[in-house]
Amino acid sequence: MRNIKSFFYPLGMATLIVFFAILITFPSVQFRQIDIAAFELLGGNSLIDSLSLLGEQWAIMTISVALIVYLWIHRKNYRGMLFVFLTAGAGNVINQLLKRIYDRERPDFPHGLESFSFPSGHAMVGLLYVFTVAYFITEHMASRVIKWLVWTAAAALVCGIGLSRVAGGEHYFSDVVAGWCAGYSWFVAIAIWYEMRERFFKEHLQK
Repeated sequence: MRNIKSFFYPLGMATLIVFFAILITFPSVQFRQIDIAAFELLGGNSLIDSLSLLGEQWAIMTISVALIVYLWIHRKNYRGMLFVFLTAGAGNVINQLLKRIYDRERPDFPHGLESFSFPSGHAMVGLLYVFTVAYFITEHMASRVIKWLVWTAAAALVCGIGLSRVAGGEHYFSDVVAGWCAGYSWFVAIAIWYEMRERFFKEHLQK
């Protein structure tokens, strides 16, 4: 896991920078052209659009609660339970706050959605809960190959959930990329906090 962390944890700072870069540039003509091109490529793709269900609030809540119960009953991992709450729960609150702050209107094909568009909640919170599940699945795994497979599958699923919002016309591509960046940065921050606390308590018990 150490090799994975040495690459992916510093990436959290890079994604935070990219988020603010998108925030500054998404109203530009160039970014609008990228958004249009992404919709022309993905719009109407029913297979990708169907993945949107995995980013709905009920799916996120169901899987997050199931993970919390598992960590409580089978691992007695109370800090892990807080980890899930901070990623999926607090992450959703942060997403809603960001939407209200930047109040970007949805695309012209919103299917009756009235909430704001930037950043995409499916992309941001979808990443948070999927990566949190992957984190605890691989936390005590010995096989490096299986760890990489789990994380690759998680990343592919996150990409599908995010792009489903472009395919369905609910979000601009820039909303999705910003959601991924904000979600990943928040995930890394919580993972670092969790591991620092785990290390502190292990060292404290050894004294």
